[in-house]
Amino acid sequence: QVQLAESGGELVQPGGSLRLSCVASGTIYSSDIMGWFRQGPGRGREFVAAINWRLGKTWYTDSVKGRFRISRDNAENAVYLQMNNLKLEDTAVYYCALSKSVYINYHPEAYDYWGQGTQVTVSS
Repeated sequence: QVQLAESGGELVQPGGSLRLSCVASGTIYSSDIMGWFRQGPGRGREFVAAINWRLGKTWYTDSVKGRFRISRDNAENAVYLQMNNLKLEDTAVYYCALSKSVYINYHPEAYDYWGQGTQVTVSS
């Protein structure tokens, strides 16, 4: 069993930056994939970024490429999402998730464990 806890969400102005953190309790295996999803007002949960736990290979949705960066700290059992040049449309609840699949999957249904989410609001 794995529990995930996100932190770092807050109110930020357009163009600003935030760093989200997700700490996992329990065992993360080398083949696992850690991901970030978000759910904006009136929208479904959408994939943002993911990272392979052992290799560090990363994936991003097109709308955040060049602005967001996912990273992990294996020793701390933590994954991070550095978000730069934030836009109004980035406003959402951001969720950390873990997939036991060895293959990347962009659908929420493929992820086995979820955190409670952290609110990111981009507003002037």
